[in-house]
Amino acid sequence: MTGAILIDHPLIKHKLTLLRKKETPPAHFRIILKEISFLLAFEVTKGLELENIDIETPVSRTSAPQLSGRNMCIFSILRAGEGLAQGMLELIPSARVGHVGLYRDEDDLHAVEYY
Repeated sequence: MTGAILIDHPLIKHKLTLLRKKETPPAHFRIILKEISFLLAFEVTKGLELENIDIETPVSRTSAPQLSGRNMCIFSILRAGEGLAQGMLELIPSARVGHVGLYRDEDDLHAVEYY
């Protein structure tokens, strides 16, 4: 997967509005952030490769898809992205985690890498 993905989804927009409201309590903020991470995960993982494996069900043997054995890494842009990364890790617990430290220079509004 390359490049940025623009996600224009009404439910995500609604939840972002709830996050931005100054009266949203911290506990509610964390719950909404996790919900957004689940919604984003569906979009960013839709291109993952699958492979068929043979499994035994209670009724019979069958072939079923599973994620291919590729290693995945979830990158969090510190600090704001950490909550999103934690939600995605609940869906993909075997993923590795990476961190990128960026802040916005208040004078020219460019991103500055620090980690």
